[in-house]
Amino acid sequence: MGQLAPTGPVYQAGTLSGNPVATAAGLATLERCTPEVYATLDRVAHTIADGVATELDRAGVPHCIQWAGPMFSVFFREGPVLSYADAQGQDTAAFTAFFQAMLAQGVHLPPSAFECWFVSAAHDDRAVDHVLAALPAAVRAITDSSARVRA
Repeated sequence: MGQLAPTGPVYQAGTLSGNPVATAAGLATLERCTPEVYATLDRVAHTIADGVATELDRAGVPHCIQWAGPMFSVFFREGPVLSYADAQGQDTAAFTAFFQAMLAQGVHLPPSAFECWFVSAAHDDRAVDHVLAALPAAVRAITDSSARVRA
């Protein structure tokens, strides 16, 4: 254990990080995940990601959405992201404008352009509608900031 930070050279972090209470809560959650819960996660994730894609397409903002189960990532670039170099090639300024506009409307996204979006069974129709309603203004924030950069 002496090799682990903060005293050692090995940095270790994780969602549960071996915390027994967090691990028990995670296990209890997984034990209650039914096929219906997974179907809800898929529906919610696709509804949100489709809404993001629709608004970005409408504004002509380059983007790519990639999936791993009900988790997805929105990259502000053309074409798929197959490597870290591809991810670095995205428009992080567009992400920042989008993120800040969503946050201002009460939608909390992952704070980095390199992270994936997670949904949960707690995202009911009202929460999804709130996210979808926030998208047009967030996309306008991208196009407005891009216009300022070009001017």
